Amino acid sequence: MATTTLPLLLLVIVSSFQNTVVSGVGINYGTLGNNLPPPKRVAQLLQATLIDKIKIYDTNPEILQAFSNTGIDLIVAVENSHVSNISTDVAAADEWFATRVLPFIPATSITAIAVGNEYLTTTTAATKSDKDPQVDPTALVQAMQNLHAVLIARGLERKIKVTTPHSMAVLASSFPPSSSTFATNLVPTMTSIAAFLADTGAPFMVNAYPYFAYRDNPDMVNLQYALLGNSTSNGVRDPKGYTYTNMLDAQIDAVRAAIDALGLGHRTVEIMVSESGWPSKGDTGDIAATPENAKTYNTRLIERAQSNKGTPMKPNDKVEVFVFALFNENKKEGGATERNFGIFNGDGSKVYEVDLSCKFCSNDGNGNGGGFGFGEKVSGVIRGPSVWCVAKPHADEKVLQAVLDFCCGGGGVDCREIYENGDCFEPQKLLAHASYAMNSYYQMHGRNYWNCDFKGIGLVTFSDPTYGRCRYPQQ
Repeated sequence: MATTTLPLLLLVIVSSFQNTVVSGVGINYGTLGNNLPPPKRVAQLLQATLIDKIKIYDTNPEILQAFSNTGIDLIVAVENSHVSNISTDVAAADEWFATRVLPFIPATSITAIAVGNEYLTTTTAATKSDKDPQVDPTALVQAMQNLHAVLIARGLERKIKVTTPHSMAVLASSFPPSSSTFATNLVPTMTSIAAFLADTGAPFMVNAYPYFAYRDNPDMVNLQYALLGNSTSNGVRDPKGYTYTNMLDAQIDAVRAAIDALGLGHRTVEIMVSESGWPSKGDTGDIAATPENAKTYNTRLIERAQSNKGTPMKPNDKVEVFVFALFNENKKEGGATERNFGIFNGDGSKVYEVDLSCKFCSNDGNGNGGGFGFGEKVSGVIRGPSVWCVAKPHADEKVLQAVLDFCCGGGGVDCREIYENGDCFEPQKLLAHASYAMNSYYQMHGRNYWNCDFKGIGLVTFSDPTYGRCRYPQQ
């Protein structure tokens, strides 16, 4: 973590006086490049941003180690080539998990396993033959079930969810959104997947790109509509009365309608946008792939991710979003477009300006979110005589309250300092009180990393959170 002039917790407390609750943002971290910064540097710098979760495309051990005790959640992945093996039996899934994931938890906060990536619409899966069972789409469902069985056996099914990302190509059509259904040949498999997700509480992941819809039909799709802006004062109307001011919301609701059409009864499935972005450079003739359009789209996408907004069909259901992508990847297959979705170049310079600063996270010396760039020099990490445990800036308040009650109750923590007239009572904020109690519990029990997990909301820090008269205990 970068050196700060104010303790991490104090910054969190100052920002918590704001009335608006702001969510963090996820980003996809691809590594198909030969000029990318080392994972440890990436992890260090992301801690000073509003990005609080990343999604990777494998289980790269260097990345998993680099993000330990950073407060950033990770989604890891089973590569498409490994899905078939994991689908064979639970033992194969357990071997994968024990080798690839188990050594890094709980220090690294892994919240989900993505089984494959757009597996059902890859060339091999979509054109499988009966003589080649290795590419059977039903293997995807079995692999997911086997991994979930492994998590149950290890008592991790509530912490780590199992899901799989889909492209929009799984839909027979996406407009109008309310009439959308899955492709006929995929309905049996999608029904099994949706039922599994509903039963386990895992999200339905969709990789949604308005950019491709605009690129392929520029005469029919309004550019501002694709760029998440209000294309017209009236928006685009669905026959069932929904009005859409941007294409991404329409794509999300198209997936929602397709899931509903499967007939899951009263069971519901949360939708997550696992990828969405806009390239800054494209192939010859691609006039839409520009730095200006990429900046506009990703700025609006980040704002949407932080807004807690739903969609016209489900306005109260927040949709989690992962931006694609962190880096331009110069070794990625395909044309120039595929290699230029990054916010940053491989050498660390910014492709275009997008504000990722976060006053909740780190600071520029004035309590504000600092500048962010992999080409910038970062202050060294201070490894003092002690470490502390505090709550993550975006921790859920219900979990915070439960953790506070435990620490000050059965956990045996002396919480008098956060009671009225105590030195740590002010500011009277749940995040501040929970952090004090969590740190006291952590210090009491020997500062083991598992004593700062607290249902995934704890964060080990080398910055002393002491402020004013409020002194945080240390071992």
